[in-house]
Amino acid sequence: MPELLEALAARLRILEDREAIRDLIASYGPLADAGEARALAALWTEDGIYEVVGFAQAEGHSAIAALIEGEAHRTLMADGCAHLLGPVAVEVDGDTAIARGHSVVFRHSPAGYAPYRVAANRWTLKRRPEGWRVAHRRNALLDGNETARILLAPGHPAS
Repeated sequence: MPELLEALAARLRILEDREAIRDLIASYGPLADAGEARALAALWTEDGIYEVVGFAQAEGHSAIAALIEGEAHRTLMADGCAHLLGPVAVEVDGDTAIARGHSVVFRHSPAGYAPYRVAANRWTLKRRPEGWRVAHRRNALLDGNETARILLAPGHPAS
């Protein structure tokens, strides 16, 4: 019986880890749309990296917050936008995890909302005392470029 309880506890921990990671990733969009730069940056580890292929790479909380506080994002917010992420596939390996999935940013115009950016994402996450945090998020446009496809491929060391 103790072995069964240990096995069940291990399975439960993986499920709880996956749910915590999915919650963390799901919180990104509302924080970005609300302009909550510091709260958004706190999703990352202190030395975490947010890489938007072809646009910017930010390392650390201050640099990540600066992306949200920057002119490009403020203009997007002023127009009206919605950042949608997920669902994501999550692979947990002890205190590290990889999540793969899509993101879509919709932008408002006088004609209504239209997709502005559709991208592939690979999130590398680490367990910290305060919970799961992003160590590296790599985001690439799904514009036919192989980079985006690699981010979505399971088992590929993309980050």
